[in-house]
Amino acid sequence: MRQAEFIVHSLADVQEAVVFALRFAAGRTKFALSGDLGAGKTTFVKAFCQHLGVGDPVTSPSFSLVNCYSLQLPSGEITTVYHLDLYRLNSVEEAQDIGIDTYLYGEEYTFIEWPALIADYLPDDMIFIEILLLSDATRKITLSTR
Repeated sequence: MRQAEFIVHSLADVQEAVVFALRFAAGRTKFALSGDLGAGKTTFVKAFCQHLGVGDPVTSPSFSLVNCYSLQLPSGEITTVYHLDLYRLNSVEEAQDIGIDTYLYGEEYTFIEWPALIADYLPDDMIFIEILLLSDATRKITLSTR
């Protein structure tokens, strides 16, 4: 298990945290984000997508459960970035009904907010991101692997 921490004091720092997370991920594309409501999970995903070059507006998938964004790779190929919010799901079966395996085991970038429900199903190469609210403007971002 590897672990690293990054302190964010402003929205500008979030971009630095994304670069830090990409280095930490070392090519991995699956991210599980946890933290209290309002901690900044969606803000982190927005910054990540912006850094990757996603042109679509990135919004919270709280009601849609899954948002898909187009990403043009350096090769010119178009791929998809998936952003899931499992907060409203009540069972693993509901996660399976939305096709969770497609998002967990494909090659695309996948960001999952509120992953606890499917913790036993997460792939071994998942990057776990916990965002802890320290104050109104300060967050501690902890990155870890299994």
